[in-house]
Amino acid sequence: MRAVAVLHSRSRALAVALLPAAAAVILLAGGATGHLVGGGWDAARWAVGAVAVLVLLVAGAVALVVARARPALSPTVPIAESSAPDLYRMVRDLADRLGVPAPSAIALTPDCDSWLEDRSHAAHRTARARAVPADRGRPGAADVTAPVLVIGSPFMWWMRVGELRAVLAPVVAGTGPSAHPDIAAARRFVRGLDAAVGVAASPARGPLARLVLAGVGRIARVLLRDCRVHAAEMERAVAAAGALRAQGVDYGLRIVAQEQVGLAYAGWDRLLTRVALPAWRMGRWPSRLDAGVVAALTELSRRDRLAEGFASRLAERPACDLLEEPGLIDEATSLLAARLFHGGPAEAGPDWLPVDWQEYPDEVVDRTWRTDAARLHRVLDTLGVRRSPEATAAAPPSDGPAGSPTLARVLDHLTVRERTAAEPAARPAPDGPAESATVTATAPGPGPESSAPAVAEPVGATAPALFPPDEDDEVIGGTPRSAALAAVLSAELAREEASATPADPLPACAPAPGQGPDAVLWDDGTLPLFPLQPPRTGRELLADHVTAMVCCAAMDTAGAVPGLDWLDGPTLLIDGERAADLAPRVLSLIEDGDSVPLRAWLVEAGIRPEKPLRLV
Repeated sequence: MRAVAVLHSRSRALAVALLPAAAAVILLAGGATGHLVGGGWDAARWAVGAVAVLVLLVAGAVALVVARARPALSPTVPIAESSAPDLYRMVRDLADRLGVPAPSAIALTPDCDSWLEDRSHAAHRTARARAVPADRGRPGAADVTAPVLVIGSPFMWWMRVGELRAVLAPVVAGTGPSAHPDIAAARRFVRGLDAAVGVAASPARGPLARLVLAGVGRIARVLLRDCRVHAAEMERAVAAAGALRAQGVDYGLRIVAQEQVGLAYAGWDRLLTRVALPAWRMGRWPSRLDAGVVAALTELSRRDRLAEGFASRLAERPACDLLEEPGLIDEATSLLAARLFHGGPAEAGPDWLPVDWQEYPDEVVDRTWRTDAARLHRVLDTLGVRRSPEATAAAPPSDGPAGSPTLARVLDHLTVRERTAAEPAARPAPDGPAESATVTATAPGPGPESSAPAVAEPVGATAPALFPPDEDDEVIGGTPRSAALAAVLSAELAREEASATPADPLPACAPAPGQGPDAVLWDDGTLPLFPLQPPRTGRELLADHVTAMVCCAAMDTAGAVPGLDWLDGPTLLIDGERAADLAPRVLSLIEDGDSVPLRAWLVEAGIRPEKPLRLV
């Protein structure tokens, strides 16, 4: 058995630690009985004894760190039995049908997966008792040494009760092997070694402690490498045994439910990256993410022929009905998702507020676009780019001599127009990658043959030198002017993020029994644990800001409104229809300096780029 092989690794390590001590005992016994006498044997006794003491001290230190280290724990929202009696009853009935022990507790995680997690460590039991005090002393409570059943929260809202039971059957069946003494001991050994490696990697210690823990961590890593293959094979065997045992429970329904698992994963990933992430960046966290999965997947079934028929399942009883207060549980898992995937604060505050889906277009989409547009104009002011003459003439006196920001200013600055034979030659550009300090931009005329007078826009001569174009921008394409603007935008956004208030510390316990994340069980020093996307490049930032500027112009001059698309996130609605063809025209402006496609789109949509805009 693989579990026995893992325990053999532990026994070998113990034998190696005791071998010098055994040799020292033999030498001391030989000297006491008069068999091993002489100067050489005396020196050997002293040397072997010193080595034995040293090895025993090292082994004791390793054993102490392994025993006291707290194993890693998945961040979850604990579900007390009082808040989900039907769910606990379904899981216990499932365990009875499978002939295995019932899980000790149930928790939800903002992920599309389900598993059993061992929380028998003393620190974990204490934290669980503090987080969910309602179940302590309850008659018939499950054994606290049994593993905890962790369920992906999207499953609770998207799946039906029968589908959830079918999906959980192989997982719950794993409690049987978990009760085996050899498997339990092997898992404790591996988890202890892993926790010891984590303790040794912690930097918040003194020089002497770091030196000692470095040696402990190296020994723990050697032991982990020695038993890694056997531990992996053991877990595969446990999973195979659980799947085999669960074949007699809802096997036909499980085949259908597995399709829902893949669909839920796709919808959850799309919802987080396209819908939730823009809100998190604005200091808002959607408080009904799991309910949003249902809306996103329903929209997918409406658009995609492969998903036809999935929405008809919504007439059946959803698994979230097994919860007494699904809204509060959804809010807790949504806050935990924001903390894990974005690194947001642990509690709501003035700069970290929940937002409902009905308020999302106004609270998130509109604010995001106007904030990005305002940042873009601040950067243009920093570069010394003049505002368009039309906006300056139309601006009220209260706006100052520079006038209000306009979309025309951005278009004129990013447009690169080839000089015709009738135009005078421009000044030679200075040496280096930067353009000349004076940039010439021409506004479009009424026809292809006519052109408006050229407007000289002074640009800070040192700005491109301070912020050279990124290598990625040069490879992908883009004008020097857009690359310089993207670099300054990246620097400005980095300064804003650096000056933002850091995340609040974790609370001492869950906000409500069985309704808040078990924050006491995990550390927030490495948040976000699972970043959704890599940092945006300068080119992506510039495209987002120009798109935001176009959307602001559409809302202020053409009566467009912000909207929410469940699959694509923030969207612009013009006469009730999505503006789906805007992105390629913005990229044409940024990469090629060609504003003709975007200007034609603006004219077709009735958007006036010269009109002043209302920004944040």
